[in-house]
Order: sequence, then structure tokens, then C-alpha cells
Amino acid sequence: MTGEPDAVVGFSGVADVPFLKILRPGFRHCLIAVCDAGRGGWVVINPMAHCTEVIVMPVDPVCPALDVAQVMAAGGYKPVVTRRGVPPHRLAPVRVFSCVEAVKRILGRRWPWVLTPWQLYGALLNEKKDL
Repeated sequence: MTGEPDAVVGFSGVADVPFLKILRPGFRHCLIAVCDAGRGGWVVINPMAHCTEVIVMPVDPVCPALDVAQVMAAGGYKPVVTRRGVPPHRLAPVRVFSCVEAVKRILGRRWPWVLTPWQLYGALLNEKKDL
């Protein structure tokens, strides 16, 4: 995982599904924006309980991750700028589909203990300290 940041993970406290209200306030949902440098834009993947929304945002081909993070923050999300990795080339563990699991797989992370948006936020911050 070297090079420029190519992903921004956004965390939200919005909980449309009642059982999500048991999660930590401010960290009840997450989504991810990934840089598509080849096409000059960002792809936002929003995995929800009823569907997964995919939005292409054409922006400056330089892929300014900090600008995307500012847009997320303006929209009420708590953004974390990071990089995608290459996961081991073996079958990923079977897990319940959730926004956290979808974001982990897009990032190429296999953190088995990370199950909630709050845990994902902490893992990403700890990873940034190690870089």
C-alpha cells in the first residue's frame, strides 16, 4: 500500500434501519469512494441493507482525495483518507454482508475482528499511524 491515497471512507451516524441504532452514534454506516485515475474520477460505493448504490463522480484527473474528503465532510460524513491494498489471493472468509464488510473487501483488508463502522474507523486510523 504505497503511493498516493486512492480511497476515502466516510462514516455516518444516520440509521434508517432500527437495529442500527444500537451502534455507536456517529458510526452507524460507512461508504467508500475510490479513485478511478484511468478515467479521471471517483466511484462512490454505498452498500446499504436493501441495495448497493454505485455513483461515478467525474472530477479532476489528478484524483484529489482531500477534496473528496471535504465533500464527504460537507455532506455530514466523517471521512478517512486511505489507500487500497492487494488482498491475499485466496478465498475471503464467509461473512454477513454489511457496509463494513463491503468496504473492507474494496480496500483489500482482511480484518476479522472489525465488524462495526466504529471498529473500521479505529483500524483505519491505527493503520495510518503505522504508515
